[in-house]
Amino acid sequence: MKSFSLIVLVGCLLGCADAGDTAKAQIQYDVDLRWTSYGIPHVKANDWGSIGFGFAYATATDAVCVIAKDVQRVNGNLSVYFGADNGNLQSDVFHKAILTSAKLDAYDQQQSAQSKRMNAGYAAGYNRFLADHRDALPKRCANADWVRPITETDLNRLAIGVGIRYGLGRFQKQIAQASPGKAPSELALAQWTLPAGIGSNAVAIGRDLSASGRGILFGNPHYPWHGASRFHMMHLTLPGELDVMGASLLTTNRIAIGFNKDIAWTHTVSTAKRFTLYQLTLNPDNPYEYLFDGEYRAMEKRSVTVRVAAEDGQPNEQEHTTYFTHFGPVLASKVLPWNKLMAFAMRDAVVDNYLTAATYDAMAKAESTADVEASISQQGVYWTNTVAADRHGNAFYADISGTPNIDQALLEQCQIDLSDTMRGLILLRGDTSACEWYDDPSSKVPGTLPADKMPRLTRGDYVSNSNDSYWLSNADSPLEGYSPVIGEERTARSLRTRSGLTQLAELRARKDKFSTQDLRDMLYNQRNFGAELLLDDALILCADDDALQRVCAALQNWDRTMNVDSRGGHVWREFWRDARRIENIFAQGFDLSNPVATPAGLNTADAGVRVQIRQALLSAEKRLDGANIALDAPLREIQYAQRNGDKIPIPGGEGWAGMFSMIRTNLEADKGYARIFHGNSYIQTIGWDENGALDAQGMLTYSQSPESDSPHYQDLTELYAAGQWIDLPFTEAEITADPQLRHIKLQQ
Repeated sequence: MKSFSLIVLVGCLLGCADAGDTAKAQIQYDVDLRWTSYGIPHVKANDWGSIGFGFAYATATDAVCVIAKDVQRVNGNLSVYFGADNGNLQSDVFHKAILTSAKLDAYDQQQSAQSKRMNAGYAAGYNRFLADHRDALPKRCANADWVRPITETDLNRLAIGVGIRYGLGRFQKQIAQASPGKAPSELALAQWTLPAGIGSNAVAIGRDLSASGRGILFGNPHYPWHGASRFHMMHLTLPGELDVMGASLLTTNRIAIGFNKDIAWTHTVSTAKRFTLYQLTLNPDNPYEYLFDGEYRAMEKRSVTVRVAAEDGQPNEQEHTTYFTHFGPVLASKVLPWNKLMAFAMRDAVVDNYLTAATYDAMAKAESTADVEASISQQGVYWTNTVAADRHGNAFYADISGTPNIDQALLEQCQIDLSDTMRGLILLRGDTSACEWYDDPSSKVPGTLPADKMPRLTRGDYVSNSNDSYWLSNADSPLEGYSPVIGEERTARSLRTRSGLTQLAELRARKDKFSTQDLRDMLYNQRNFGAELLLDDALILCADDDALQRVCAALQNWDRTMNVDSRGGHVWREFWRDARRIENIFAQGFDLSNPVATPAGLNTADAGVRVQIRQALLSAEKRLDGANIALDAPLREIQYAQRNGDKIPIPGGEGWAGMFSMIRTNLEADKGYARIFHGNSYIQTIGWDENGALDAQGMLTYSQSPESDSPHYQDLTELYAAGQWIDLPFTEAEITADPQLRHIKLQQ
């Protein structure tokens, strides 16, 4: 990468020989691009096209290889550049079949003129970056033939691709390979939900609990540490119209989580369903026809051509056929077979939702939580809750996201029972229009729940969410009476949800008013709530049992945190990995009158449960011994991020093991929990002082760039490991005062 101090780059498409008005007329994009410490870009321009231009240039500076590869992914070109293995062929077939010209045209037609200008600018900015740096790209994609200029159509593909990533996109193989009599692969239970680790914590404090009398927002998404779903910090300013800072996903061009001078918002993955399956009754004489309202309908056959790399260097072309019903694509697996009698189709709630750009453009300009509510009521939030706070002292929660319009009556009439291996999945009869999703004229997306039928709550004390349903967003004001497809009510909450609510209750008992520091401490204290709640009961089994002495000694000496110098937390993680699945594990079951404190205690009075707890302790010891990990090893030695030969110790642990501060890793022989793949990512605490001035701090755990040859590959990661935060420079005075300020002016 080229480095800059204070320089000016000016490029004109048609040449710059003429002076005055002629030269000005040739300039289509004009942007000031500044970077403050840790590589945070600040994009300032006077029109939306130039904002997009700078947005792309800044993102490409850190992640050009990621963007370039994702462009090829949504175009169905992975196989020709990276080979057909590792799911690439199925991905190519899937994306070519789903992202048709008709769908791209429909998406484009619903975009505003402003959004189209921003997209055009983004494509031009990305291409300008390639032109400026073609000979100095990161080593991961230097001289790669899959790095090419992009178009606005590529951006539309990326936008739709993000929406379907956790719906249809979870079943690429099953859709791409579906055909009569063929069961290409099994479906794991995990495919029916979001990937493990995708989630978040969020807390908003209102005027009643805020020391300043104004709102406070804590946002803590748990997102992948690798790939296109990484976050990237950004600040966008269009004087008089837009001034917003936060983080975007690497392959999107809107701030996804962030703040302006008046409001701050964040998201957590919601429990609402994003799709349903339909069981098709087939024509016994033709497996490509299905019964609907007394008549057989023909499936739509979509044939696509995929280029696949060959050993001789000349790609070969393969024809593949996918099948579609009016519900959506047909998919097949061993548990969902396509035989002579039946097949299965999927309907996705967000595949035809083209409202995201408008939603987030409105949110970026919001002046209150009421404006945030109005913004997300445009229905462009795909699969998350929204939590927000404002400088007026309001705390706001809502699950207004892409959700099938189904109620209990329809489920009772149409749902088909499934085995436990597919629990949580909704399978409906596909032979009658009576089982189709309801069309409500007030919904902006056909077949989905309208905004006014989805849960929301505005409070003066607090709201929170840690990926459980809307029900206990405020422990004193449960939300009830909504469609069961949104989430469960009156059921036990996760250990992570209960940890957050418990910490809030402890704060309220200890002090009358909260500060931004109090919320930062909730994350960085690295408390393991599961251990605080249950470890003492587990240690009861240690008495007079020689076989348990090593594992019990490690747990007995553990401080019950997952700080990097803590010893023994990994033993609890491995113990609870098994113990959480023990039937009747809790001594006290869920109590609706005390939902934060229950379930509680280990059921050691039950002999059968006690035997299983003992076995879980021994299994934890065995797994760690097998990986050559000492039971009393400090966390810093076994859980770390590797950056250019450095091992940066990373605190935190699994949410299911009782951690609020979430880090997900896999136990690897001889390596420990070395590769972190999900968890704490972009974090922000936003508040306002008594005068309404912003108090903004944040952290990007994995740093701005995924490229090892970037100066911002590990700088923030080192700060995160040390338990630090950075001030987020938002005002002009804060930006210009930054000692590491760099600046370029881009014109084209």
